[in-house]
Amino acid sequence: MASIKLDNLGKIYPGGSRAVGGVKLDIADGEFIVLVGPSGCGKSTLLRMVAGLESITEGEVRIGDRVVNKVEPADRDIAMVFQNYALYPHMSVRQNLAYGLKNRRTPKAEITRRVDEAAAILQIGPFLDRKPRALSGGQRQRVAMGRAIVREPAAFLFDEPLSNLDAKLRVAMRLEIKDLQKRLRTTSIYVTHDQLEAMTLADRLVVLNAGQVEQIGTPLDVYRRPASTFVAGFIGSPAMNLIPARAVPHLPGSAHAAVIGIRPEDLVPDPDGPIEMQVGAIEELGAQRLVHGKVNGADVTIALPSHGELSDRLRLNAAPEALHRFDDKSGKRLD
Repeated sequence: MASIKLDNLGKIYPGGSRAVGGVKLDIADGEFIVLVGPSGCGKSTLLRMVAGLESITEGEVRIGDRVVNKVEPADRDIAMVFQNYALYPHMSVRQNLAYGLKNRRTPKAEITRRVDEAAAILQIGPFLDRKPRALSGGQRQRVAMGRAIVREPAAFLFDEPLSNLDAKLRVAMRLEIKDLQKRLRTTSIYVTHDQLEAMTLADRLVVLNAGQVEQIGTPLDVYRRPASTFVAGFIGSPAMNLIPARAVPHLPGSAHAAVIGIRPEDLVPDPDGPIEMQVGAIEELGAQRLVHGKVNGADVTIALPSHGELSDRLRLNAAPEALHRFDDKSGKRLD
């Protein structure tokens, strides 16, 4: 295992297009970091720079005590798990797991030990003699993780490994990955566009937008104190309401902020509340309903229990500590 340090890391493509700019990040030994952001934000490019699959234009990548900018991917002591599994179709599961070790001339007894150990950890022992085509999507992903585990690397790099799985299987595999990382305590960097996946897995989140770091913090810290309107709108499901202060002039602090952020669960019905909402669409989700509507022309969503009648107009209130204030030009948090 090893720490990883990204020092002012940047990537500029020929022609001047910047994919990643000035990323600074210290990852502790054994930490699970998730890079999260929308498609095209630079998260996979950043991961590939750490892996050595993408050249570095600016800054340094340090794995352990080595600067690895010029080190070949095979010599960086990392193992990568891809979304397309990257399994050899003509090989059995056992052969897929052993392939990288054989190329490194690892002794046969050691290969057998590592393959058997990985198979036991991932519960794929019964499939060792099958070909990948005979496996389900979840089983293939376990084999892909097994190929990383047998390397016993300093760090795991995951590039959206669950994106090809259906929703139910993604939940199950998410829990397996978290449990695996806790047991092995291997430094891990995980890329996803799914903020729920990110919140579930991460020790710390790195929220990226247009190649820049918007915020770094624990999932709860990022959720409770988003550093910008981008983070507020991206982290959380449903997203935080971002309301022009002029639309809610009676809320505390609205005179000192251009944008007020309120989580849907923090807007509560109150007959004497200062906010009037015109109810529009209603989504019934079982135990909860999402109510969408307008407040002085601004789009607003609230989360309510799925019982009781709703009128077409609601009076709402929010506790002062539930309000987030942002600058309308920079989008940065004001408090």
